[in-house]
Amino acid sequence: MTAALTAPPVTAGAAVQAGQRRRRKGRFRALTRSPAWPVTFLLVGYPIWWALGIADFMWLILAVPMIARMVAWRTRRDRPIRVPPGFGLWLLFLVIMVAGIATITLVAPGTVPSLVSRRAISYGNRTAGYLGITVLLLYAGNLTERELPRRTLAGMLGLVGVFTVIGGVAGMILPHLQFSSPFLLVLPKSVQANAFVQASTHPALTQIQNVLGTPGGRPKAPFDYTNTWSDCLTILLPFLLAWAWLGSRRQRLIALGVTVIAMGPLLYSLNRGAWIGVLLSVAYLAVRLAAKGRVALLGGLFAGLALAALLVAFTPLNSVVAGRIQNGKSNDLRSHLDALAIADGLASPIVGFGDTRQEQGSPSSIAVGPSAKCPVCGQLAVGSTGQLWLLLVTDGIAGAFFYLAFFAYGAWRYWRDPSPYGLAGVLVLLLSFWYMLSYDATGAPLGFTVLAYALLWKNDVYLRAAPGPAALEPPQ
Repeated sequence: MTAALTAPPVTAGAAVQAGQRRRRKGRFRALTRSPAWPVTFLLVGYPIWWALGIADFMWLILAVPMIARMVAWRTRRDRPIRVPPGFGLWLLFLVIMVAGIATITLVAPGTVPSLVSRRAISYGNRTAGYLGITVLLLYAGNLTERELPRRTLAGMLGLVGVFTVIGGVAGMILPHLQFSSPFLLVLPKSVQANAFVQASTHPALTQIQNVLGTPGGRPKAPFDYTNTWSDCLTILLPFLLAWAWLGSRRQRLIALGVTVIAMGPLLYSLNRGAWIGVLLSVAYLAVRLAAKGRVALLGGLFAGLALAALLVAFTPLNSVVAGRIQNGKSNDLRSHLDALAIADGLASPIVGFGDTRQEQGSPSSIAVGPSAKCPVCGQLAVGSTGQLWLLLVTDGIAGAFFYLAFFAYGAWRYWRDPSPYGLAGVLVLLLSFWYMLSYDATGAPLGFTVLAYALLWKNDVYLRAAPGPAALEPPQ
């Protein structure tokens, strides 16, 4: 009784704060009870995972609760587990990819012997990534329209595109900003020194490289490398535009503004492959819009392209583009490694060699190799110059064929989808064929690409069940 009489009164401010805390906890519990929470956590929280140094592992970490829920669906007979069209092709690729462990001890033609333990670690990491992304494809595709609406999925992919634009602009303003992630700090010193570990666990806004003759920062946040940044930017922004197209006028203006802003850091990334990717995207949209008779949109598209050309021609961006075109020092190196990847693919055409190998010497001489004065000279990784070359080395011609066939089938299957989701999804699948010549797709680019496949799959199921103009046209 005395304690009750002497207790301090609860102020109005404290009551309001307590109510806010209860509401936040309630929203968090509601979010985690939703079957779509792993996909939401992965995409909406991507900058957090990047800052923590675990973004590259989230594809596998979040596969665990997704597998658990799908197992529950099967055991409780809540719903069958469906697979997307063409999934048999992807399954054959996975079988070949797993079988590559049988050749991991072999030395590929034109390469030098290396530690099998390192190959095994690399193989295990890549295999886990492929399997985790496969789980994501199945899980996202099996969520109902109520659990994960198509527009919500497109919006979350577009949101990661916004994060990518913000990271690119931040990199232009603060090119030398970098920090050690919490995950890096708990790793052993011997592991911290690994270059790939540093890239994924030591976040930085840019990748410092000497491309135009002097060291400069190329945007990469919230990803590990500039090539990954450019790849992801150009395959995520189409979903932002698709989300906005089915939204309000204000949302469409915001999406258009973000896309325009993105052109600045994209040009400063110095990624010629992504520049061509943008032109291919414009050509693709022009063909699709012309086929649908969308003359006004087609005119707006070309007007935007003309404006971009004028900005490049009559602003300092001109020197950036011209300088990059004149500095193609990596061309000979890439062609040499690509040719070696083809030779290795032919040497083990069925299952490949399980993991990448290091070339013998360099393009100039087989006698060139790492030394105390030049630790990065020679013996570069065969298969590091693009997803196609990686597949040829690690999974052979057969593995590369089934990988390509899966995405080619998806592009063919959904080509007639006239909705914004269909236009964006097919574009992303087609862009993957261009980018695989220059960029590795393991990790984020492949994860976002299979989510594009899942969105196409979900949209097809929805349109077949409830056809009508509502899913195809923006609100008036």
